[in-house]
Amino acid sequence: MDLNAVRERINAIDDQIVDLFVERMKASADVASAKAEKNLPVLDLRREQAVLEKVMERGGEEFEIYINKLYQTIFDISKSYQAGLLTKETALSEEILKNIADPHMEFPRKAVVACQGVEGSYAARACDRLFALPSKMYFSNFESVFNAVESGLCRYGVLPIENSSAGSVTEVYDLMVRHKFYIVKSIKLHISHALLAKPGVKLEDVKEVVSHTQALQQCSNFLKANPNIKVTIFENTATAAKYVAESGRTDLAALSSTDCAKLYGLHVLKDGVQNNENNYTRFICIAKNMEIYAGSNRISLMLSLDHRPGSLHEMIGKFACRGINLCKLESRPIPGKDFEFRFYFDLDGSVFSPETMTVLKDIEQAAESLSFLGCYSEV
Repeated sequence: MDLNAVRERINAIDDQIVDLFVERMKASADVASAKAEKNLPVLDLRREQAVLEKVMERGGEEFEIYINKLYQTIFDISKSYQAGLLTKETALSEEILKNIADPHMEFPRKAVVACQGVEGSYAARACDRLFALPSKMYFSNFESVFNAVESGLCRYGVLPIENSSAGSVTEVYDLMVRHKFYIVKSIKLHISHALLAKPGVKLEDVKEVVSHTQALQQCSNFLKANPNIKVTIFENTATAAKYVAESGRTDLAALSSTDCAKLYGLHVLKDGVQNNENNYTRFICIAKNMEIYAGSNRISLMLSLDHRPGSLHEMIGKFACRGINLCKLESRPIPGKDFEFRFYFDLDGSVFSPETMTVLKDIEQAAESLSFLGCYSEV
């Protein structure tokens, strides 16, 4: 068999496929117009299922699975194209357009910022990286940070959202549902944990280690290697260091930062205790009102979908059809509903792009519920 001859035959078939695909997309535009006249939605599951059954039967048993995959992709592309033709401005798109009509050009140098923990916390360090002259207010838990921003007590709040070793900070994700806020910036901060104790204490003296649950997870190898050391969870690594400094015990240590050692007069028993040297935590900076700055290129969304097979696939397909990269997908169970989940998307995109705005409008109409969490840049 002549390979070149076969390839020429495939090229000729491809030409026909492209011509027919363009013809089908034009027909899809006519469908969009007809739907617009009758105020019908883009998605028609019964029609899709009927087409699938027909084309799979025509292709025969040998190719039916491939034809199914091909037409699922064609449907996604067609719906994306129709959405671009049909979708008018929505409440969300109008709010975003109003915000970027006069975009914020420069992120503030100083502001009152809510941080969880006490002085020396990693959130405080992230805050110092985000703002040149922040006035920090400290709160005992993550929800208090949300409350401080939501009430207007603080203009901004800084919260950890995920770690490269220990994964997502699920408590923060769960609190997102209960509070109204917008992400205005984010920062990826290198985290190095040290074992801190009072001066004169030796490693073999330590009987208990205190720290935040994320830090403990990030240092799990050290803890496994020292099974006789009791582990106690604290609400914050800096709070743990302060507790050790103020205690009278000589068998107590904290997993915290070397900054806290200097701040609270502690001794570094062991530095770089984390499992992975390449250990980063991503922090988000939140505000009560939407603030979109020039150069923002990341979008975060929170949404729930119809509880049916294929709904998540269809949603992801909307991004794929427009060439938008999803850089994170997080799912959290919806309280009171068995095995139903709320999804968090982070995507590479900007609301200054008409293409991205088209996708957002399409998603708003397709999702059961949608919260736009912000468009921002990451340090």
